[in-house]
Amino acid sequence: MVEKRITIALAGNANVGKSVIFNQLTGLHQHIGNWPGKTVERAEGSLSFEGYTIDVIDLPGIYSLSTYSLEELISREYIALEKPDVIVNVVDASVLERNLFFTIQLLELETPLVVALNQIDVATEKGMKIDHEQLGKSLGVPVIPCVATKGIGLNDLIRKVIEVHEKGHSHLFQYPRFGLEIEERIEKLAADVEQIKTGYPPRWIAIKLLEGDAEVEKLVYGQERAIRAKTESLTREIEQIHSESSSAIVASERYNLASQISRESMTIVTPTKPSLDERLASLTIHRVWGYLVMASIMGSVFYGIFRFGDLTSGFLLTVFENLRVLFYGTLGPGPVTEFIWGGLIEGVVAGVTIALPYITPFYIAMSILESSGYLPRVAYLMDSAMHRIGLHGKAFIPLMLGYGCCVPGCMACRIMETQRERFLASFLTTLVPCAARTVVILGLVGAYVGIRWALLLYVLDLVIIFVLGRLAFMVLPGEPMGLIMEMPSYKIPSLEATAKQTWFRLQEFVCVAFPLMIVGNLALKTLQYLKVLPILEQTFSFLTVSWLGLPAVALTPLIFGIFRKELTLVMLAALVGTTNLATVLTGTQMIVFATVILLYIPCLATIAVLIREFGCKKALAITFFEIGFAVLIGGLVFRALTLFPMRI
Repeated sequence: MVEKRITIALAGNANVGKSVIFNQLTGLHQHIGNWPGKTVERAEGSLSFEGYTIDVIDLPGIYSLSTYSLEELISREYIALEKPDVIVNVVDASVLERNLFFTIQLLELETPLVVALNQIDVATEKGMKIDHEQLGKSLGVPVIPCVATKGIGLNDLIRKVIEVHEKGHSHLFQYPRFGLEIEERIEKLAADVEQIKTGYPPRWIAIKLLEGDAEVEKLVYGQERAIRAKTESLTREIEQIHSESSSAIVASERYNLASQISRESMTIVTPTKPSLDERLASLTIHRVWGYLVMASIMGSVFYGIFRFGDLTSGFLLTVFENLRVLFYGTLGPGPVTEFIWGGLIEGVVAGVTIALPYITPFYIAMSILESSGYLPRVAYLMDSAMHRIGLHGKAFIPLMLGYGCCVPGCMACRIMETQRERFLASFLTTLVPCAARTVVILGLVGAYVGIRWALLLYVLDLVIIFVLGRLAFMVLPGEPMGLIMEMPSYKIPSLEATAKQTWFRLQEFVCVAFPLMIVGNLALKTLQYLKVLPILEQTFSFLTVSWLGLPAVALTPLIFGIFRKELTLVMLAALVGTTNLATVLTGTQMIVFATVILLYIPCLATIAVLIREFGCKKALAITFFEIGFAVLIGGLVFRALTLFPMRI
């Protein structure tokens, strides 16, 4: 039996529900990597449906197919050159006209297309009634209404994808037609470029040349220089007619088409009073109440994580302590029993009891904040503050993602417009206390010293980020760009989507962190057996004991912390032979230890991302600076707490 296989690509603006549809369709059959030769993330998955194996590619969320960003270039090259069998254009029904601007550009690429009219329930709540059949007639492609968060319409969507694949373009398919004076010149130019091998449709090439697309100009003029003169002549004619730049005129034509199609297919019933979404949106970006709401939400998130982690960790510690007693009672004391428990089992125990209770609720909270649409509001509120360090409010999004993990946080800095802003945003993101650092702060300072001191460390970190950001802005001169970003509608996060996203992140943590914890514990036991640790501790005692005021044994966890920050607590517990760290560290030492962990480079994975994004020289500069800076601040904190003792 011949395997029937289809490749589809999900394309659309950011925040339209592409990732939700991707997760709903592919479930556990997905993986994340990078586009070949690029640093942009690539999500792939597969599903089986009515005898077909369907491969799904989730393209980056973009607003156009120009070359203003790497994501836009990757998307259009994949669609036009790789030629997936069907493109599924995910459209937010509640902002239909704005989304259709991108749909029209996809139609220009003449690719088999199905429109997934998502969030139809949100549009209805806003008083919008959309005739999806009329919309399909106007666009010339099938339109399937759906509510991805609830799984509504996805079966119909896949069936339509299969139908389009089997039958080809819909008989209704038509090119988006612009004004007569524009169309005449597009046709003239398309006829000239038809013989040039580009992989793209001639009409699309003609449009991009009239827009002044640099990548397309390079592609065409490199093969046929004479086309340049023809393009320039036609461009001047268009600009003389409209008294505007040719690129602006083409964009205006698309917007006019989007507006016309939207009017033909949508009826708006004006609500008698503002909807809950509108009232909530106004409240959360209010110049006073917005900041109070933000502080309340963030405070509640971290307090909830601490309380859950503290209670769960305490319970699990009791369970595993009983298991340890049972283990030793069964096998009896001795070096073999000690090696098995301390070298193999204790790493897993520490990960389960110290790391998971704090990381799990953190991932749940971040997933809810992302999918609800609240994070862009935080970026808007923080725009003024971010400008003071040479960035704009959009940079606050990677900083927020950094609280989960600095790796995706640094990768998210690609949303910044210039290389300078990307580098500055990435540098500051590496200073954000990620979930691994949160484990140390809450699992050590929060659990033993008090939540007040843990929160003070977060405040200290924000002050340091602001000060270093300001200094970096002075070293890297340039003016910050203005904030231009979409404010998506608020959504009630799907329980299933939140659970899946949390599960995938936890899987990654368990698969990466737990082996490191076991290997780290084994390495510790080996170093202890070889009596290497005492030599290292004595050699660097001037740093750990004299400057930082920590026990000499703290050196090893600090060194191994470059792999992952959770390892520092796990290894410290293994070194001192107890998970009750209050018996070996004073409150001051806990705060100093957590401060150093908070400020030096997060992990090897972060360093690898920095090298990939900015090169080895800049990545190592950030790494060594942050290690030295963390040791400096740690020593200063120790002296401050010694000279001005506070109640701990």
